Amino acid sequence: MPGDFDKEAYPEPPRQTPEPDKQTALPNPAIILSKLFYYSVDVPVTTFRGVIDNLRSRNKSVYYHQKFRRVPNLTECEEGDYLCYYEAEMQWRRDYKVDQEVLKIIQERMRACHQREGYSYEQNCAKEIKQFNEAAKNFQSCYGDLGAYASGRKCLMKQKQRMMETQTETA
Repeated sequence: MPGDFDKEAYPEPPRQTPEPDKQTALPNPAIILSKLFYYSVDVPVTTFRGVIDNLRSRNKSVYYHQKFRRVPNLTECEEGDYLCYYEAEMQWRRDYKVDQEVLKIIQERMRACHQREGYSYEQNCAKEIKQFNEAAKNFQSCYGDLGAYASGRKCLMKQKQRMMETQTETA
């Protein structure tokens, strides 16, 4: 069977691929321009970026370990010192976010203990429940009832109001 195929129906391919006919002897200008761009622009820029990235990778600081210096709060700012107001507001926002995360972590610990202990969680997780209740009470007393547009100034006014209420109760 392999020997009885029709050679005219399936001719053998040519042994050598013919060279394409060139219309001109001049080189292609697109190739020249692309190589000129590559060696004059792309190679130096890529090399420079590689050196800079190498230097940066040695001194890389992790963003979540960034340490901010403590700035004065709103009560310590001079009248009309808007830069101090802004820094105090940003400090308050960072503190607010940190306090939120601390409360979330304590709540996760309490929930994990509740999940782990099952029905006897009230006696076995008493420490976690007490810690969460205390942290939630402190967070509520500091940041509660500030609303959606909470700010350092609103929080300060709330603290002043709470201090005045405690003074009138004791008097």
